[in-house]
Amino acid sequence: MAKVFVRDVRKAYEDLEVLHGVSIDIPDGEFVVLVGPSGCGKSTLLRMIAGLEGISSGTIEIGGRVVNHLAPAERDIAMVFQNYALYPHKSVRQNMAFALKLRRIDRAEIAARVNRAAGILGLEPYLDRYPRQLSGGQRQRVAMGRAIVRDPQVFLFDEPLSNLDAKLRVNMRTEIKELHQRLKVTTVYVTHDQVEAMTMADRIVVMQGGHVEQIGAPLDLFDRPVNTFVAGFLGSPAMNLLDGEASGTGVTVGDLALPLPAGTALAAGRKVTYGVRPEHFDLSPDGFEARVSVVEPTGSETLVFVRHGATELTALFRERHVIRPGDVIRLRPRAELVHVFDRETGRRI
Repeated sequence: MAKVFVRDVRKAYEDLEVLHGVSIDIPDGEFVVLVGPSGCGKSTLLRMIAGLEGISSGTIEIGGRVVNHLAPAERDIAMVFQNYALYPHKSVRQNMAFALKLRRIDRAEIAARVNRAAGILGLEPYLDRYPRQLSGGQRQRVAMGRAIVRDPQVFLFDEPLSNLDAKLRVNMRTEIKELHQRLKVTTVYVTHDQVEAMTMADRIVVMQGGHVEQIGAPLDLFDRPVNTFVAGFLGSPAMNLLDGEASGTGVTVGDLALPLPAGTALAAGRKVTYGVRPEHFDLSPDGFEARVSVVEPTGSETLVFVRHGATELTALFRERHVIRPGDVIRLRPRAELVHVFDRETGRRI
């Protein structure tokens, strides 16, 4: 295992700077997920840690060594790619053993490592098959096995599940997390899927536009997002974010008077963004009226899209209610769970 320190790292392509002074400390054995929308710089940062991209300025340390100018093979890392990157003409066994052969490791040691990794990943029946004879999930296991046999200090995953179907993605999430719990190797994992980030990470790094917006444990970020970007990005369905004005003990959005958490006092007239997650609405006789436009039942929960005047909202109920498009329902946000942000800066108040 190894600590990974990213210190004020920047990346520029000629006049275009894509990473703007990123700093992250990753302790031994931690599973850190870099998450954000496409183009935010997360994959570029991962490739810089791997040595596949150069660093314009700053430092990256792995296991106490500054690796800025080290080749990927000298960094003691193993990377799992989105497209598996398997050799089609080599068997599963040969794919997993290839990097070890290049390092001239003893044949018996190679066999032992390959068999151990195959046992961990349930690949024993497939060792003599070729990639074309495997499913997508089996190919991804082979890619993971190839990383495991190298016994690296750090695992790097670059959107490894994006090519899999929805059910298989859920299964593979569990397998990767179990693998980390068993091997306890420092892991940096990139995804644009915030559900993957929430379910897998010890800590999440939320990125936007080449900047780090917030770092923290999944539930800490979910419960106390530092700004409107993090609030809107984490959570499925997304948080309702409504522009309004403070009115002392509440917030006014159009003709809606919405409650604030107890003890929260804002200067009257202050322009704010009021945030409430869809699951934090209750059906209540003393709530505001909203007309239902769309209902999406999933079995375990019901997603309801509503309008109040020009204001569009999303509510989610885990109890079963008979709600139809065109119905008028009354919603009340749970005041103790709402979020308030400064409208100008987007920062949490």
